[in-house]
Amino acid sequence: MPLGLPDAVSACLFDLDGVLTSTAVLHRRAWRRTFDDFLAPRGQAPFTELDYVRFVDGRPRYDGVREFLASRGVTIPEGAPDDPPDTDTVHGVGNRKNELLEEVIRQEGVAPYPGTVRYLEAARARGLDIGVVTSSANARKVLDAADLSRFAQALVDGVVISRDGLRGKPTPDSFLVGARELGVAPEHAAVFEDALSGVQAGRSGGFGFVVGVDRAGQRDALLAHGADVVVDDLAELL
Repeated sequence: MPLGLPDAVSACLFDLDGVLTSTAVLHRRAWRRTFDDFLAPRGQAPFTELDYVRFVDGRPRYDGVREFLASRGVTIPEGAPDDPPDTDTVHGVGNRKNELLEEVIRQEGVAPYPGTVRYLEAARARGLDIGVVTSSANARKVLDAADLSRFAQALVDGVVISRDGLRGKPTPDSFLVGARELGVAPEHAAVFEDALSGVQAGRSGGFGFVVGVDRAGQRDALLAHGADVVVDDLAELL
């Protein structure tokens, strides 16, 4: 099994935040600030790590807002994509999160995981096709900042998901489009994900292999959601 993958796999589809780069931590911080600022005036308990995993992680931004607020019994207007970030609408709250995330990225930069870079280099050297599939609308900026754009032969990101009306993870739509962009059938592609919703999407999409990347101490949950193998770092597969 070269690269820890079945011989039939000829393409790799990587999630971005938490798999290629450490930006998942930045996303969590931005979501926490956004929701805590929203919840406090309403007398609601603060946003938790479990909230992030259950309702936000891996989902398109506005889906995350809808799912989390619904879990707290809060309903707000949908609004429009260009709502200002101080507007109490689904789009306004989502835009506030994005504003905070971009601020943190500007201040702190983006770093790829060293083990992931080694894995990408090995995959490319073996002739495997490489795609990036992420719910983030900031994917191109992050890939450029981390010097990873050179690996991505296809990119399905939050911009594409919104533009083409794709359903977000845990449905497999974005991964299926990623495989199509690379010209491979799902059964010949491997999915690499750290989010439970992403692992679930890889499994439900009929992909040939699903790698769970455990950055948050949820190995058992990743396996339960459909991962064929779980690693702490992609270098373990080399």
